[in-house]
Amino acid sequence: MRLFNSYTNTTEEFKPIEDNKVKMYVCGPTVYDYAHLGHARCYITWDILYRYLKFRGYDVTYCRNVTDVDDKILKKAEKEGKTPTEVSQYWYKQFANSMKALNTLTPDIEPFATKTLGEMISIVKDLIANGYAYESNGDVYFRVKKFSRYGYLSKQPIDQLESGARIEVGDQKEDPLDFALWKRDEKFGYNSPWGVGRPGWHIECSAMSRKYLGKTIDIHAGGADLIFPHHENEIAQSECANGCKFVNYWLHNGFVTINKEKMSKSLGNFLTIDDMLKNYDANTLRLFILTNHYRMPVEFSDEALTAAKAGAKRLTNAKQTPINEELDITTTDEYKAFVEAMDEDLNTSKALAVLFDLATRANKDEKDAYTILYKLGSVLGFTFEKAGLSDEDLTKGVESVSKALGQTFNSMDEILDLRKSARAEKNWDIADKIRIALDEAGIILKDTKDGTTVELK
Repeated sequence: MRLFNSYTNTTEEFKPIEDNKVKMYVCGPTVYDYAHLGHARCYITWDILYRYLKFRGYDVTYCRNVTDVDDKILKKAEKEGKTPTEVSQYWYKQFANSMKALNTLTPDIEPFATKTLGEMISIVKDLIANGYAYESNGDVYFRVKKFSRYGYLSKQPIDQLESGARIEVGDQKEDPLDFALWKRDEKFGYNSPWGVGRPGWHIECSAMSRKYLGKTIDIHAGGADLIFPHHENEIAQSECANGCKFVNYWLHNGFVTINKEKMSKSLGNFLTIDDMLKNYDANTLRLFILTNHYRMPVEFSDEALTAAKAGAKRLTNAKQTPINEELDITTTDEYKAFVEAMDEDLNTSKALAVLFDLATRANKDEKDAYTILYKLGSVLGFTFEKAGLSDEDLTKGVESVSKALGQTFNSMDEILDLRKSARAEKNWDIADKIRIALDEAGIILKDTKDGTTVELK
C-alpha cells in the first residue's frame, strides 16, 4: 500500500511502526456551528482510509479530537448568553448526528480538549524547561527559530515566513514568528503554572495525540488548510517536547470549492451537511466526494451532485441476491482490481469503476456479482438498504395517482388494493396508469410472491 506523504512530497510504501498495528490521528471539529460539505469531504475521506486499513487486516486505533475550547466558541457563548460548555456540547451533538447520517464510523477514541488540559500543561512545561518556550505575562510562546525544521511540511522557508509575520496587539513575543502555547484568559480560563488561561489551538492536538496514541504515530491526517500553521506547529512543539519524530505519514485532503473558492464559514459560502441531506442521500454525497481523488479539489455544483445521485442509484439499485457468506472475495479478480486501485494512494475513482462494473453484472444475474459488490461497496461506506418512503413521498405518490385516475385516494394501501384487483381482473389499463403515475412521483413498485412493495426510484 502506497500513500502520498505531504511531509516528503512523495508517494511512499506504507509501513506501520508496529507490525500490523496502525495509530491514526485526524484533526476533528471545533464545535460551534453546523458541519458543512467541506467537513463531509474531510471526514468521509479519512473514514474511507480507516475502513480500508481494517479491510486489509490492520489493527487500527483511530483518534479524532474535539476542540471544545476556542475563540469562536467563546464568542458564540457571549453572544447567546450561554456557557462555553453549553455551546460546545450542543454543537458536538449536531456534529455527531451529521457524521452518523453520512455513515462514517465512530473513531475508536474521540477526546475533548478540555479533558486533556493536564497533558497540555505537561508538554508546555517540558518545552519551557528545554528552552523551546517562554512565559510572557501569563502567555506562553514557542520559539520557532529554535526548531531548525520549521516550515518543512508547508515548504515555506523561514525568511518568507518572517516577511509576513506580524505581532498582534497584546502579544508579548520575542519574535513575530513565535506562536502561542498557552493564552492568558482570566474570564474563561483554567488554572495553570502561568496563571489562569487556556491552551493554544495547536498544543491541543499534540497533547491528545501523545496521550492516546504515543509520542510517534503512523498517520496524521486532516484538510489541506491545516498544513500551515496548525500541522507545522504541531510538528515543532511535539518533536521538541518528545525528542523524537512525531508522525511518519502526513496525509491531507483537498478543498471543496464553490466558484473556484474554498468552501468555508469565514467566506459565508458553505452548505451544511444537514441541508445537503434534505436533497441528497448519504450515498450520493459519498459518491460525489469519492469520484475525485482525495488530494484534489472538488468543485461543488448541482450538476455534479445530480450525476453523483444517478451513480449512487446505479450501485444501490443493482439487483440484490442473498449474500454468499462462504465466498472468499480475496480470490476474485474484482477484489484484486479494487485493492490495486486503493493501494495506490486511495484511488477511489478506479475503485468505483470496479463497483459499477459489478452492478451491471449483478443486473444480468451473474453469480456472486452482488455479493462482491456489497462487500467491496461497504469498504467505501456505501449502504445497500433501500431507502424507506417518507410521509411526503407517500403523499406525493397518492396525489399523482389521484390525478391520473381522476378520483381521490386517501392512502397508498388503498391504491395498492385497487391495483391488485385490477391485475386480478386483467384490467391492465388501470394497473399501468397506477404504475406510471407512481413512477412520475419517483416511486417504483416491486411485485414479489409476498405481495407488492413501494420504494424510492
